Amino acid sequence: MVLLLLLFEEMALTKEQKELLERGEMLPIMEEFYTVQGEGGNTGKPAYFVRIGGCDVGCHWCDVKESWNPDLHPVKSVDEVVKNAIKYPAKAVVITGGEPSMYNLEYLTEQFVNAGMQLFVETSGAYHLTGIWHWICLSPKKNAPPKEDVYNKAQELKIIVHDKNDLKWAEEHAEKVNTECRLFLQPEWSKREEIMPIIVDYVMNNPKWNISLQTHKYLHIP
Repeated sequence: MVLLLLLFEEMALTKEQKELLERGEMLPIMEEFYTVQGEGGNTGKPAYFVRIGGCDVGCHWCDVKESWNPDLHPVKSVDEVVKNAIKYPAKAVVITGGEPSMYNLEYLTEQFVNAGMQLFVETSGAYHLTGIWHWICLSPKKNAPPKEDVYNKAQELKIIVHDKNDLKWAEEHAEKVNTECRLFLQPEWSKREEIMPIIVDYVMNNPKWNISLQTHKYLHIP
């Protein structure tokens, strides 16, 4: 919470905006759009995506580094975001980032639940996750270990594999999640041709794991 308050102080916002941000009634929104979930346990499901700006985890292979600085993205009313989402036929919303768990998400999730939406979140677990969630995708990063409560709540563990050593690291995280959590290995996009055969071989010999692909990139959709 101390780090979060410091972040709010650094952001170029009015006093009123900072108060609304602290309550979760406004959030720095990088982008929002209707598409099809491209990876993980909900691949192929149409959903409204909300990407929240701000992340201090700093993965070197992150493909949305422009999301890191929250000051680059205007704070927006959560009520407006909900109105935008409910215009579309699918009743699923994916909250991603950046790192969405940096913020108070109680108000956002409450409004979406009241609107009859299913809520999915992708998080590194670096912060305690607030709000009501129907599906939590935990995607740990080496720079900031997940909080214990996120391990316990996750429905999906998605490990990005950059090199062969990441498979051992993946197993360490698999030991910490609940027994119902689905396990996925996903090749880091820029090394997919090199890493994919390694993942295929590993999954065939360790069938508790599944393969996740960034199908939206192959399909050329957001």
